[in-house]
Amino acid sequence: MCIIKNVRSLIAAEEMINVQKVQVIIGMHTWPEAAIMADIGSKAQVPIISFAAPTITPPLMNIRWPFLVRLANNGTTYIKCIAEIVHAYSWKRVVVIYEDDGYGGDYGMLTLLGEALQDVDSMIEHRLILPSISSLHDPGELINGEMIKLTQTQSRVFIVLQSSLEMAIHLFKEASKVGLVDKESVWIISESITNLLDSVNKSAISYMDGALGIKTYYSERSKEYQEFEAHFRRTFWLKNPEEDNRYPGFYALQAYDSINTVTQAFNRMTSRNNSSPKILLREIQSSNFIGLSGHIQLEAGQVMQKNLVLRIVNVAGKSYKELCFWTEQHGFARIHHAGQDGNKVSGNTESFRGVHWPGNLDRDPKGWNMPTEKNPLKIAVKSTYFSRFVKVEYGQNGKADKYSGFCIQIFEHVLSRLGYDLPYRYYPINGTYNDMVQLVYNKVSNLSFL
Repeated sequence: MCIIKNVRSLIAAEEMINVQKVQVIIGMHTWPEAAIMADIGSKAQVPIISFAAPTITPPLMNIRWPFLVRLANNGTTYIKCIAEIVHAYSWKRVVVIYEDDGYGGDYGMLTLLGEALQDVDSMIEHRLILPSISSLHDPGELINGEMIKLTQTQSRVFIVLQSSLEMAIHLFKEASKVGLVDKESVWIISESITNLLDSVNKSAISYMDGALGIKTYYSERSKEYQEFEAHFRRTFWLKNPEEDNRYPGFYALQAYDSINTVTQAFNRMTSRNNSSPKILLREIQSSNFIGLSGHIQLEAGQVMQKNLVLRIVNVAGKSYKELCFWTEQHGFARIHHAGQDGNKVSGNTESFRGVHWPGNLDRDPKGWNMPTEKNPLKIAVKSTYFSRFVKVEYGQNGKADKYSGFCIQIFEHVLSRLGYDLPYRYYPINGTYNDMVQLVYNKVSNLSFL
């Protein structure tokens, strides 16, 4: 049995298959790596157990890669959870940040996120696709330049949809320098990053202060988990005494369960005195047990998604705290298994009490860039036949236009009671009401030509 950590080990994997006669390969945390290994495994008839799966499953996957076993849920559920977080706070626009893994990564999740946000009346304002960090000579310089560009976007809701941990740390460091990790900003990190928070140095976690994260749920109360955790921490400390975070993360649990899966398959095969690659694959695919990472039951080469439970966590300082749970069936809940009566509570922030936001904001962030004197709120105004409601008097000889009427008075009175400055500018419109509706529909922001 061979455990592959990254694509650099592919040559070694081929050598182990051909020379050392390895019978199973375990590993791969990204889908491109898993796909490459699946080609090698299918040609050699060696089962490949991957910790990654594509967001959208290709229809002929099992025919192309019959020896691939995906011990991971696809990304659909995680993306729905992200969209419901956005919906709960009524954030209408988001910025999506995505690190290309260098192998033509799985862009299906970008499409699915766009569709999921559209279903909750939100949209992706900007997509930032970054090259693989391994291909960058000076990651800080490139990322800083991209963060400066992001300061011009309206949205302040940043979703790190796919990223290596190293890239995520650089992102937060450079974003902090240009003021994007501050009051009114929101950062949501995907489960591929959040699942690593248990096992990375605490100083690295501190850069993500205030971020919301999605974490795959697993029980920490079972005797099996507690024994594994104690053994893991002892072993990890002996090998890495300088590290200050020694808890096993989700990927460690996945690795443990995958080895357990193979061990059980070998035992069943040996007891029947019948061994071959296809029989081993069949025994692996017939696994059905409760592992440390959850229920291990495979269907069509992938672990089944039965009532997948996600944790919503909040990075605070050098650690994180649990806020609530989320399931597709019941939405958000403060306690695991709450809401099993069928009352879905998605779409509100009742379960998100005590969130630590970036900049220590003491209220929920607006998630959008506040207008400034240089970039004021633009308000289209059209005169009506009833001048007491809205009236535009066009200035002559270079004088400014005048805006009056009941609606103008109401608007300005509301502004005076906001408690903060909101720079704005009126723009007269000579067209019809249909023209105004069309401007809103087309999201026209440049009103100076009207």
